[in-house]
Amino acid sequence: MESRNDISYCMDCKRNTEVVLDHSSGDTICTVCALVLEHHFIDEGSEWRSFADDKENNKDPNRVGAACNPLFSSGNYSTIIISKHDGGNGSAADIMATTRRMQALTNPDKDIAEGFEVIATMADRLSIVKTIKDRACEIYKDVLGKSCKGKKLSAIMGACLFIACRETKSPRTLKEICSAIDGVSKKEIVRAVETIRKLVDVESGILNTSELVRRFCSNLSMNSTAMKAVQEALEKSQEIDIRRTPKSILAAIIYIINQLSDKKIPLRDIAMVTEVAEGTIKKSYKDMYPHASRLIPHWYAKEKEVFNKLCHPSNCGAKQP
Repeated sequence: MESRNDISYCMDCKRNTEVVLDHSSGDTICTVCALVLEHHFIDEGSEWRSFADDKENNKDPNRVGAACNPLFSSGNYSTIIISKHDGGNGSAADIMATTRRMQALTNPDKDIAEGFEVIATMADRLSIVKTIKDRACEIYKDVLGKSCKGKKLSAIMGACLFIACRETKSPRTLKEICSAIDGVSKKEIVRAVETIRKLVDVESGILNTSELVRRFCSNLSMNSTAMKAVQEALEKSQEIDIRRTPKSILAAIIYIINQLSDKKIPLRDIAMVTEVAEGTIKKSYKDMYPHASRLIPHWYAKEKEVFNKLCHPSNCGAKQP
């Protein structure tokens, strides 16, 4: 995380505050209340600089080719034969065609390059920053160097991106990864992750739902106070025997905090952001309703106010807009 020393208006603080830039997630964050002001920022600086521009007003658009990729064995440099003597006909054309066929057969980076393109496409669809994409490409190259015959490559690529997101503390759910790949199921991604863990030393771990709190709450435009209440309630839920998936519990907690806050968010929006069905949220809410006074931080809502403001599980979502 790097300080930009920029001043931006914070809707939560109601004033101009200093912001910092989180390169791992691409977020612009207020230094006072930690509200995410901007998602997936775009660097608007120049792509390259030429010192020739300092001498005169004319721009110098000269380029020297693509940057060297250290993940390729040849640094993605190659030689192309061009004939200037016969316009590309005759013997020069035969030599060029033969050379290209040999390069296609002997290029060890061909499969790697194709995989990198697929991973880059998936990362773009999920708005994942370049650092995570590069880590996924690095894992994919290491996996190809091992024995992974008989495995579905598209599932391997998705698993590499899934693991890279976990390692950089910017997790994506299996459903999100599957939505970026055609024809790959959650089970195939899980099996691919297990295969990669056996072949390469990676840190896949178990999804920590606390890492999803900030992203879900920010996407729902919840303020920092409500976000903190969700975080504390999620930690307290581990002390209670609630037999639901972690994401279902998190979605239900967000729904509970939403009812206690001034700004009401429709249940369908919570279901869309958390990728949990409305029916599943209602069932999780029903299980957590008796423990609501224990889960909700006392500084956010008093015990008497909790059950007065929360709807009964039998009427849950009945009047949602």
